[in-house]
Amino acid sequence: MDLLHDRVAIVTGASSGIGLACARHYAREGASVVVCARRKPLLDQLADEIGAAGGKAHAIACDVADPAQIRAVVDAAIATFGKIDILANIAQGGLDEQEYLTQLTEERALFTYRTGALQSLQFMQACLPHMQARRYGRIINTGSHAAVNGEPGFTAYALAKGAVLTLTRIAAKEWAKFGIVTNTIMPVVRTDAYDNSPQGREAAERLAAVNPTGRLGTPEECAPLLAFLASEGAGYVNGQVIGIDGGGMLLA
Repeated sequence: MDLLHDRVAIVTGASSGIGLACARHYAREGASVVVCARRKPLLDQLADEIGAAGGKAHAIACDVADPAQIRAVVDAAIATFGKIDILANIAQGGLDEQEYLTQLTEERALFTYRTGALQSLQFMQACLPHMQARRYGRIINTGSHAAVNGEPGFTAYALAKGAVLTLTRIAAKEWAKFGIVTNTIMPVVRTDAYDNSPQGREAAERLAAVNPTGRLGTPEECAPLLAFLASEGAGYVNGQVIGIDGGGMLLA
């Protein structure tokens, strides 16, 4: 399996969920992977796992609310592997609590925006010079149906993900001339984020009940598409919002 042979990828939010599945799959496909998240011990375990399987990984702790730590991740990728080909923006903060529209505070909205859309932008900006210099880049952002359809109880999250969709479209138009394509995945999968609150668990059950497949997906079911979008073969796939949702968008 060498779809990503000799490529270097940064995967954010790699300590669990979609980020973890993505990092493992990228490594299996031949990429050298820089994995980042707040929980360094989990990242170290992942890097050891990848290394034991014959892959290459570098773990670095990163709080995506801190722009200096974002720059440190990009610097570490260059120092360790010499280039950056792929950025998988999976991390999203602010999911540990949910709120309805009338409950949303400015503080909560700003935090969720910073740890969602703004950190995605900052990672993209930090990677751009390295991708632009080599005229090659694959950027995958993570959106949500909540940004398109609205989801009661997830107001701040929906606002942040709406900004991610717009960010993807702008980058797709501005950066394609540099050989960089930017896309968004729209996953509907069961992750720890749903289980962190009663509202999250209730939302997961509701989404599974109405999904055409009768279930939510798994992080591992996202990984093959994330690998394709990171590959050379995706060079003409740009500015797209692609559902990994069991047909959930048909319910809009």
